[in-house]
Amino acid sequence: MTDESPLHRRAAESRTGDEINQPPSAASTPADTGTDPGAGGPVPLTAPRDGTPEPVTTPPEFDEVVARFTTGTGPVALDAERASGYRYSQRAYLVQLRRAGAGTALIDPLPLPDLSALDAAIADTEWVLHAASQDLSCLAELGLRPRRLFDTELAARLAGFERVGLAALTEHLLGYRLEKHHSAADWSSRPLPESWLTYAALDVEMLVDLRDALDAELRRQGKSQWAAEEFDALVRTGARPPRVRADPWRRTSGIHRLRGARAQARVRSLWYARDEIAARRDAAPGRVLPDSAIIAAAELDPQDERTLLTLPGFGGRSVRRLARTWLSALDDARQLPDEALPVAPAVEGPPPPHRWAERDPVAAGRLTRSREVVLRVAGAHTLPPENLIAPDSVRRLAWQPPEQVTEETVAETLRSLGAREWQIGLLLPDLADALAPPTAPAPPAQPTPPAPTSPAP
Repeated sequence: MTDESPLHRRAAESRTGDEINQPPSAASTPADTGTDPGAGGPVPLTAPRDGTPEPVTTPPEFDEVVARFTTGTGPVALDAERASGYRYSQRAYLVQLRRAGAGTALIDPLPLPDLSALDAAIADTEWVLHAASQDLSCLAELGLRPRRLFDTELAARLAGFERVGLAALTEHLLGYRLEKHHSAADWSSRPLPESWLTYAALDVEMLVDLRDALDAELRRQGKSQWAAEEFDALVRTGARPPRVRADPWRRTSGIHRLRGARAQARVRSLWYARDEIAARRDAAPGRVLPDSAIIAAAELDPQDERTLLTLPGFGGRSVRRLARTWLSALDDARQLPDEALPVAPAVEGPPPPHRWAERDPVAAGRLTRSREVVLRVAGAHTLPPENLIAPDSVRRLAWQPPEQVTEETVAETLRSLGAREWQIGLLLPDLADALAPPTAPAPPAQPTPPAPTSPAP
């Protein structure tokens, strides 16, 4: 197994090893770093340095991977491919790993759904992922849970990079161009084409190098502790399944066009009929029946198959075969008594910001001042405002601040909302000042009347 392919060597010949991972200089900003197009531009990364491995599908092959990664050194790069847009579940359909001394492995979790032995083998090392929050939940389903991690996308956000996608960062910091044309593929299909496997292997090929470049940049900017707190929070909470929303049917695209509770009842009935079929088939709901078809049927309320099938979205063969199901769902909504129709959901937390001025002008003022603080502090530290503090936390704090507004009570409230210590440290005391009632202006000073003068003798 070689350490470097001819492709990687050609890239290194035009730039020294120090230049490949050179962080921005102290006088530069993140936007100033990267490859100089005048020097030849980024090098296309078209094949893994060790070749594209075959997917691991059997227990003996998996045991060999575990042995390799146990004896490897340094951080482990990981990625997972799902089939969003094709499948109902968000499970992983391919897991990619790379580690120095172990090479790259592609694991097919369909025949190997329990990867806990691999988890134990790499438990003590740092895991490197890009956009970890997208993958941690599906990795946890397979028994893979990091104890330490480095998220290259989050690190790039904290460092102030404008483009934080894997391909953009790899090109900008390392000088290699990654193709991302298979990112939306149906990874649940089998067999996986060779080009897809190459794409998957390349996703972890440079991930540790990218981690090192970003770590150096965070150190230069004095943000390493911030990143460490963010990564620790991901380890604690990132593998949790998504929160189940109340009334998920209300998120049907286009529902805002409907008027009346009866039309909403039709959306609700069609949505749950579709969801049951999608879950049973393990198919993305939109592939069973598009949202646009649900809205069209809810608007017109067709009562026979012929009328239903003339509506947009009901022309496909698989949709037509379910015509009786859709008509039955509409009939169910039609038969509901008025008291069973949907009602406006109880609002959890603050109202929409555009309604604050009429609901509570004082709270609206707090929100405006708090947002100004967040924007000012984020700009001063080259941070996206949403990474400095969650917008929802700002709204909740401004809508219902502590009874006694002090730096201590504001900090305690922020912690209860999930803010990290580095965020609290940057925002206090300015945020506490923004939440406090504005000090009434002092009345204008009255002019001092002139002293009376004595008449001349």
